[in-house]
Amino acid sequence: MREICLDTETTGLKPQEGHRVIEIGAVELNNHIPTGRTFHVYLNPERDVPEDAVKVHGLTAEFLADKPRFADVVDSFLEFIGDAPLVIHNAEFDRGFLNWELSIVGREPIPPERCIDTLEIARRKFPGAQNTLDALCRRFGVDNSARDLHGALLDAQLLAAVYVELIGGRQIGLSFGEREMPGGVVETHVTPGAAARYGARPRPLPSRLSADDRRRHAEFVESLGENALWRRYLEGDLRKEG
Repeated sequence: MREICLDTETTGLKPQEGHRVIEIGAVELNNHIPTGRTFHVYLNPERDVPEDAVKVHGLTAEFLADKPRFADVVDSFLEFIGDAPLVIHNAEFDRGFLNWELSIVGREPIPPERCIDTLEIARRKFPGAQNTLDALCRRFGVDNSARDLHGALLDAQLLAAVYVELIGGRQIGLSFGEREMPGGVVETHVTPGAAARYGARPRPLPSRLSADDRRRHAEFVESLGENALWRRYLEGDLRKEG
């Protein structure tokens, strides 16, 4: 199953007040594992970047002046996300900004049912606790030491690790590896655990039940009546032995 972990940085809090998206970062997941494919772009908002916003992400109007506009990258962005579910922390914020940008260039909005909001998942799982991305990184032991400032791609990568933990973590008994494919795509493969890798034992382990254990169990089953499920199980075993 393909999913996209996504994050944006903006010039402010409300697109209705003229604020714009200035950075998009996205990470592709396949069966909840990053494939190595990412999408990352800085955007020229064609306006100033307030100092309060610069303190959050460090992106100034001077730095963004020569970057592409959203209209210049919308096709490559939509191609990357395809029709995959979008995993977003506080999805209404990012979806609201992206839909504003999409509306400006005459594209269809992202529907709410397409988004998986990790903030909502965290609030249900840890009611009353801090559920910021930083707090969840600390809770799950995800290394966020490089996050001095907010950054869309870094935050999307951290979100991918947090998302896996929120939905139960990687399955025990499986190990994960990668191999490089043409076009810069990284293919992730799954190696089964020890039992599947080495196969069944050549000879079953001997039973630890004593003769007395067997006798007492038989007496117990006899006391359950003729329709007891244990009788059917034992009769099946006897047929196999015969």
